[in-house]
Amino acid sequence: MQKNLTEEGRFETVNASRYLQQLCKHFAHRVEVRFDAQDGTAMLPAGPATLKATGDALTVTLTGDDATGLEKSRHVIDSHLERFAFREGFTTMQWSGPRA
Repeated sequence: MQKNLTEEGRFETVNASRYLQQLCKHFAHRVEVRFDAQDGTAMLPAGPATLKATGDALTVTLTGDDATGLEKSRHVIDSHLERFAFREGFTTMQWSGPRA
């Protein structure tokens, strides 16, 4: 029996809403996505990514069946944000997890 694991990433930025919308619009070309200025969900292949923008941070909660899937999703989020947030010197979100 597989467990759903979760992992949360945080990127402190005043541009959180902009990046949330940019990520969701980009992912919508390949996967099912729902979003507005503060909340989003992208159905990534390894499991859903739930995005939340506040005035000072973007948080992403990943859900998957195994650590390998979470790692792939982390890489997808980080690599896209690295391109979108290059002016801020972004390299990776601050990830915590995985948790069962």
